[in-house]
Formats: sequence, structure tokens, C-alpha cells
Amino acid sequence: MKIRSIGIDLGKTTFHLVALGERGKTVIKKKLSRKQLLSFTANLQPSLIGLEACSGSHFLGRALSQQGHEVRLIPAQFVKPFLKSNKNDYLDAEAIAEAVERENMRFVPIKTEDQLDLQALHRVRERLVSRRTAVINQVRAFLLERGTSFRKGPASLRRQMPEILEDGEAQLSPRMRALLATLWQEWKHLEEQIELLSTEIGSICDGDPACRRLRQIPGVGPLVATAVVAAIGNGAAFRKGREFAAWLGLIPKQYSTGGRTKLLGISKRGNTYLRKMFIHGARAAVLRLKREGSLIGAWMNALEARAPRNVLIVAMANKLARITWAVLSSGEPYRAATVAA
Repeated sequence: MKIRSIGIDLGKTTFHLVALGERGKTVIKKKLSRKQLLSFTANLQPSLIGLEACSGSHFLGRALSQQGHEVRLIPAQFVKPFLKSNKNDYLDAEAIAEAVERENMRFVPIKTEDQLDLQALHRVRERLVSRRTAVINQVRAFLLERGTSFRKGPASLRRQMPEILEDGEAQLSPRMRALLATLWQEWKHLEEQIELLSTEIGSICDGDPACRRLRQIPGVGPLVATAVVAAIGNGAAFRKGREFAAWLGLIPKQYSTGGRTKLLGISKRGNTYLRKMFIHGARAAVLRLKREGSLIGAWMNALEARAPRNVLIVAMANKLARITWAVLSSGEPYRAATVAA
């Protein structure tokens, strides 16, 4: 029995495996637990195995690779066109087995444990930042109902909240004052947790050579550098910087037909968190970078003269993404281009 490709539909406890032979005929069709799956694949000949890129796929991909199989992770949206008729777990596995054979299919690199750890740090920090913002907004809303207002952001809360709680003339009932004090303590606890995670991410960035090279790029700090390394590793999944920028959703969305090219706003596909980090870094570069004597500064001045500020920031994020991929994939340090005298 010759196996051409294998598709595995992942679940929390059960996995559905379909193997295709010559001419796409189904030769194996099994429902297995995690332990049974690894035991079954260990006794198979080295094969091409496809998995959907989802939770748990990187662990299983590493385990199957250690058994000698060639494992490829496929984004779920690229598997759907191969699904026939109704949807069930076996049909999903069969669609994965057919999709994994395509040479022009886009695959997801299997992440290492270090990448997954770094990605987990970023996700926890992002959740804490979201909670901190929610606490600030709730405090501002409560105070606004009592005739007190202050500006948005953590800095304003840190500066004005102690004065508001100690002000006896503020129109606050004892119950509301106690509630605001509770929210104030919650905010300080979240701030400490975010600071600890940021410090840990910074120490990881200092100890990683790739992150140190990326930090030389203007607008790329420890958060952006470590997020890029956690997401794409050495960048080998992309052939050029434009593919990386397209994966981030930083290029125009295209809707062309009949030979007419129509470009819309940015597509906003791919990694939302990483795209947000690049836009924040681009905003800092646009506002603070010294533009005199550099080619990128001259480019920003020319674009700013004919486009709004936000368009300049997104275009700068696109450029930063391409430069980041070039530095990461080449292994060489960033060299800023200067204007010739």
C-alpha cells in the first residue's frame, strides 16, 4: 500500500486521519486519540502529512517530524476550497490531504518552543493592556457622571487619581469613593504585571542576536522585534519583503476585473497584533525620526506633502515590515541609506 499524502483533522481529544493513495483514492480512514495517533503514525512509512494551522498543530507537527514524516501546516481558509459536499471530520481530513500536495500552496512554518513561549508572553501582555484600558475607561466614565473629567491614557490617571480620591470636596459618595479606590488598586496591579512582562520581553530581546539586529531599524523596539521573531522566525516562509507585508495586511486590497485595476485600502489580513505593533512603531518613527540627510526621511517628506498623516504612517509601517524581513532573512545588520552630498 503506497501512501501519497495524509490529512489529519485536529481536535482536543480525538483526531481523524485520512490517507490518500494513487489517483487520490482513500486507503486509510481512522478515528484516533492523541496517544493512538502518535503510535499509529510511528509505524507508517515516512509520508507527507498535512495539518490545519490551529491550536495544538505546532506540537503535533514537531512530534510527527521527529518520526521522520514531512509535515506541512496549512491555513484553514486554504483548505476550504478542497472540501466536498457537506462538512464532517473525515471530509475535512480528506480535504487537507488533497491540499497538502499542491506545490503552490502556502504553508505555515512549525514554531519552536522558544517561539511559542515568546508568543505567549506577548499574548498575555496584550490581554493585560486591554484590561488596563478597560479599567481606565470605566473610571473616567464614573467620574464624568460626577462632574469630574481628565484626559485619556495611563499618565493622566496616575497623576490625577490620588488627588481625586483625597479631595474631600469632590462630589463623590462614600460608596463611589470606595469603588474608585478598588479600581485604582486594580489598575496599579495591572500596571505592575505589564511592567514585569515588558522587562522580561526586553531581556529576551537583548539576548537574541536577531532581535538585536532588528532593533537597529528606526521604529522597531523590543516589542516589535520579539513579536516578529516569535511570528516568523528567520523569515524563510516568505520569498521577499512584499509577501511579508501582504501577510500582515499592510498592502492595498485589490478588486480588479476585465483588465481594470482597482486598489482599495489596506487588506488588514494576517496577524492583527503584529500589524498593530508595526503601525505603532511607524507612528513613533514618523514623529521622532530625524529626516535630514537620510533617504527614508526624504521619502517621508515627499509623501507627507501629498498625503494625510495616517496614510504616511501606514506606508511607513509597510516599509518597516519589508526592511525587517530583509534584515531578518539576510542575517546582516541594518544600514541606513543616506543622501549623497
